[in-house]
Amino acid sequence: QAYLSYSNIAALTHLARKPGWDITKTLDNVSVKIWTHEEGAVLSFKVEMQVKVPSHVAFSLLSDFSLRQRWDRHFLKCELLQAVSEEEKIYHVISAPMTGHPPRDFVILVSQRQPCRPQEPYTVAVRSVTLGTAPPSPEFCRSEILCAGFQIHSNSSSSCTVCYFNQVTSGVMPYLAANLSGSSKSIEDAALECIKFLE
Repeated sequence: QAYLSYSNIAALTHLARKPGWDITKTLDNVSVKIWTHEEGAVLSFKVEMQVKVPSHVAFSLLSDFSLRQRWDRHFLKCELLQAVSEEEKIYHVISAPMTGHPPRDFVILVSQRQPCRPQEPYTVAVRSVTLGTAPPSPEFCRSEILCAGFQIHSNSSSSCTVCYFNQVTSGVMPYLAANLSGSSKSIEDAALECIKFLE
């Protein structure tokens, strides 16, 4: 468990620091930027949001995945399976079905870390794990999250920059394929809903 949580945080930190991010979209009048990063067959994206709340408030709200349904319409249901520690929790997530696809489900480890030094971000890292008490069910298509999560950087005592990262796998791809080609706005809509929820 210690290794899993360490590698969860380390993978997100590594993804965030990778060079070669390309900005694909800046939303007019709203402080949202969408970036992508391609490396071989792996596509990652980053959504950068300017939010008018202190960083510790954003961290508290975003690290509690039971609140995720309030702003992310892809989350149909999110159930806490196991509180491993104060900083590590395992959730079962059911995502909204898409046309032509069965509902997908995920068993995820959410690791949260407060910054050790002032210039460091708050971190909420997410990855799929296997849990014997939550085996795959025939009614869902069990999918995997390689690396996802949030980094929250403080800008001032009343504002912060929230960056959401996701390393895309085939399990998540149906939700993003249409969006990244520009015919859908699910990433943008989720970002705007996230800002509204935090503020």
